[in-house]
Amino acid sequence: MSTAPPRRASLFRRVAAALAVLTLPVAGLVAIAGPAQAAASATATYTKVSDWGSGFEGKWTVKNTGTTTLSSWTVEWDYPAGTAVTSAWDATVTSSGTHWTGKNVGWNGTLAPGATVSFGFNGTGSGAPSGCKINGGTCDGTPPGDTPPGAPGTPTATGVTDTSLTLGWAAAIDDKGIKNYDVFRDGVKIATVTTPSYADSGLTKGTTYGYTVTARDTIDQTGPSSGPLSVTTTGGVVDPPPPGGPVKLGYFTNWGVYGRNYHVKNLVTSGSAAKITHINYAFGNVQGGKCTIGDSYADYDKAYTADQSVDGVADTWDQPLRGNFNQLRELKKKYPNIKVLWSFGGWTWSGGFGQAAANPAAFAQSCYDLVEDPRWADVFDGIDLDWEYPNACGLTCDTSGAASLKNMMQAMRAKFGTSNLVTAAISADGSNGGKLDAADYAGAAQYVDFYNVMTYDFFGAWAAQGPTAPHSPLTSYTGIPQQGFNSEAAITKLKGKGITGSKLNLGIGFYGRGWTGVTQAAPGGTATGPAAGTYEQGIEDYKVLKATCPATGTIAGTAYAKCGSNWWSYDTPATIAGKMTWAKQQGLKGAFFWEFSGDTTNGELASAIHSGLQ
Repeated sequence: MSTAPPRRASLFRRVAAALAVLTLPVAGLVAIAGPAQAAASATATYTKVSDWGSGFEGKWTVKNTGTTTLSSWTVEWDYPAGTAVTSAWDATVTSSGTHWTGKNVGWNGTLAPGATVSFGFNGTGSGAPSGCKINGGTCDGTPPGDTPPGAPGTPTATGVTDTSLTLGWAAAIDDKGIKNYDVFRDGVKIATVTTPSYADSGLTKGTTYGYTVTARDTIDQTGPSSGPLSVTTTGGVVDPPPPGGPVKLGYFTNWGVYGRNYHVKNLVTSGSAAKITHINYAFGNVQGGKCTIGDSYADYDKAYTADQSVDGVADTWDQPLRGNFNQLRELKKKYPNIKVLWSFGGWTWSGGFGQAAANPAAFAQSCYDLVEDPRWADVFDGIDLDWEYPNACGLTCDTSGAASLKNMMQAMRAKFGTSNLVTAAISADGSNGGKLDAADYAGAAQYVDFYNVMTYDFFGAWAAQGPTAPHSPLTSYTGIPQQGFNSEAAITKLKGKGITGSKLNLGIGFYGRGWTGVTQAAPGGTATGPAAGTYEQGIEDYKVLKATCPATGTIAGTAYAKCGSNWWSYDTPATIAGKMTWAKQQGLKGAFFWEFSGDTTNGELASAIHSGLQ
């Protein structure tokens, strides 16, 4: 006598036919997604036909509830672990883990309005199906879920005046598309717009406003709010000037004593020494979690003759300290107001900061021991960290976390104390979700005397075909290649994070960036590659460009020049004057520049910064 359940025995021939369709073991096949159909046009109903304890027979019935003929159908469902399909008929049944798919075979895919079709299967286990879908929609005929839109990008502000500003943000994402955006000022909806920008006006000068944006999809579902933006209009009471006047800081590079033939004495002969307040000596290296010497020969070993020396006295062979460090010591004797900071890192040597961030206290100790080495402790008045960039990518990518900068600056301040300066050069990426959003710059700000915001190198010939654009735009402009890549956006974002203007210095480049193969004089032209430069393609000192490619126009507060097929952008005394006026209006601490050797022999750019900040 057979022990098989009667229904199971009577289906042996149908099972065999179905197994011929299943060319691979059921559990080993990958689910096949069926073509999308109008979701409300079909339903799928499950029935457990029989159960014999060690197995069962199941059946799905598909019905066309729409008004048009279906050309195919696909049913999807989930079984709990331990429940599985072992054989099937009238459909191709496959699986991916515990997710099962039944797809019509060739002869039963067409389903007229009102018609039904069924497929069956045998299985093991006691679980029930869940999460049923028919052609992408729920099995009861409800359309596939139209999810609400995502959050727009955190807005940025440009064109900030006494009474107006322009907001911009990264578009929200939605599976069906975005219909419009609601703009909120201080929690109150002030506008609905169809594009990711809004010009707000009628504001009060010197007043702080908070903005957020939400998106709505095509059926008016509202998504989550963007991140908040805080903006202060101009014209109010600005931060008081820093004690002793504004910062006027220049970078002096140790490698400049070689091919550039630029020495500390040039600061004197150019007149720049009398017009600055701070010098960043660049660079010390960061290796093995420690601050290390960058170039020992240039730093403290190179011997200077009498005519090369600041004090007019030649170095001797047995002199305890020579090189740039001794020349800086002599410079400080002539100009005792100048503060000198030793800057560590830079573009090339920032790769070591990640390891240093793993033990900030040990790193700070190593830096203190080096800066305060008895041989040159009197030369330096503090330390500057030029980390490009915390928790983001520069020459290399850092993954030390958003808190790494704050932890490092806190350790530096604890070790160097209040009698030394502790500063940092930071990104000027004012875009939504950019580098300034990757690390806790606001948290670190409490430990620094000031930030040098690197408001240059926004655009350059690393984009070899262009578009041509000023590398140091003060503001945005129509056609700018990347929103948020301008000085105003960076300063606005930093202020919005709660960092006061009195801790921010505006950056100026004493060089230009350029392309060749350009036919268009105005910005936005195409190019064939970087223009030739004295030391590096695509970059040239101001002192050279002033003579070889004079400025032919200005845009966004920066000069540009078209000469032959070359196109350059750079700052001039006139554009620097405009930027210094803006910096004072913003209540910034001052300005800094990269770097001394790019200036003319009479230091006209350093003079422009000095005059502009008076």
